[in-house]
Amino acid sequence: MSTDTPEVLVDLADGILRISLNRPKSMNAVTTEALDAVADALDKHADDRSVQAVLLTGTGKAFCTGADLAASKDKIGGPGPADASTIDAANRAAAALRAFPRPVVAAVNGPAAGVGVSLALAADLTVATESSYLLLAFTRIGLMPDGGATALVAASIGRARALKMALLAERLPAADALDAGLIAEVYPDATFAADVEALLQRFVHGPSEAFAATKSAINDATLGQLDPAFERERAGQLDLLVSPDFIEGVDAFLAKRPAVFGR
Repeated sequence: MSTDTPEVLVDLADGILRISLNRPKSMNAVTTEALDAVADALDKHADDRSVQAVLLTGTGKAFCTGADLAASKDKIGGPGPADASTIDAANRAAAALRAFPRPVVAAVNGPAAGVGVSLALAADLTVATESSYLLLAFTRIGLMPDGGATALVAASIGRARALKMALLAERLPAADALDAGLIAEVYPDATFAADVEALLQRFVHGPSEAFAATKSAINDATLGQLDPAFERERAGQLDLLVSPDFIEGVDAFLAKRPAVFGR
């Protein structure tokens, strides 16, 4: 059974629910609609006992390079309050990944930036190609991390490294992310698809109830701050979305020039 939307591909076969961000021309930069489609697919199949594992990945050369700023340019800097729709959709997608009652594998097949990091880390096992990297790029455009990233990153690698990653907005190569404990495994690019498939098959043929109970217990023990993080990030981001620094950051990003903050 398969159902396609323009921005997200969803396929359920042989016990695996495969969800692929499908905006390769924009390096899988996501819109509100794409994020909602991810959450919709997870919600739809949450009670489907035929699903033994979920795969979240991206088509093309990227996993997800964050929110699509070009698509939302007309909403930026306009009159009235900031638009929270993309923030809410990101939070909903991350929460659905965490809450899904079967193991979720995020296969980071290329760059994961911005909210792409949030989606990757909300999965239960995050695996990546050797050539991929993670980047909390938010401060580059005058924003703060969202999609639960402030909790998801810190829960894995601690306060000091989470702050460095979020404040300095530097690329973290996959090998370094593995060494830091941020992701579960790094596979060679050449064998990535086969390695991910082998991992998924372990869930398909393993003790599903034990997997479910283990996922729930560890997530409950380590991600108790995820829901409060959603709220804190939403409030902070809404203030930043109407700031001069954000407007300058987006203008600079779209013009492919360095941003000049504090004007």
